[in-house]
Amino acid sequence: MPDHVVTPPVGDGPWPGVVVLHEVLGVTDDVREHAGRLAAAGYIALAPDLYAARCIPGVFRDLFRGTGRTFDAIDGARGRLAARPDCTGRVGVIGFCMGGGFALLSAVRGFDVAAANYGPLPRDLDALRGACPLVASYGRRDRELPRAAAKLDAALERAGVVRDVKEYPDAGHSFMNRHNTGPLSPVLRVAGIGFHQPSAEDAWARILRFFAAHLR
Repeated sequence: MPDHVVTPPVGDGPWPGVVVLHEVLGVTDDVREHAGRLAAAGYIALAPDLYAARCIPGVFRDLFRGTGRTFDAIDGARGRLAARPDCTGRVGVIGFCMGGGFALLSAVRGFDVAAANYGPLPRDLDALRGACPLVASYGRRDRELPRAAAKLDAALERAGVVRDVKEYPDAGHSFMNRHNTGPLSPVLRVAGIGFHQPSAEDAWARILRFFAAHLR
């Protein structure tokens, strides 16, 4: 599986690692930018191409079922990262949209911390019992995931999971992703989809604080 790997620009390590899970568009420049931000914060960031292991419909089937080759690929990415001589062996996971859904379910699969950004919730929220510390961000204008933040927060509270879940009132779906959608941008904004910088920057600040507390 091809990996996009970025190491911190200063120092010799070892550093903690973070697996970066892409949204439906794959490993785009936007995903590489996320990996670069994490590297600048002192983490080895590894973004696997999930479509290299599974066709797109197959990836979504795995997400909805909560099992399958895509999860094996994510576990493999965690193992490759932890085995690097410049990694401390502690590894977190972060995902966006589709990747956020995988990050939620991967929080019970051996990661030390997880960040889910507007990820679809598992059908059975009890599947998150025993999850690692988890930080999650959603937009109130997201029509695809209504009240997702409240549902997730309640489930994690019942499960006793350390968490930071926040809903941004002015943000919609994909509010942390910068995509050049050209003339479709106004239409997507009306549909509650698109980048919202104030919410995105606040979400990143929360993620990096959470990772510093639970991954270093």
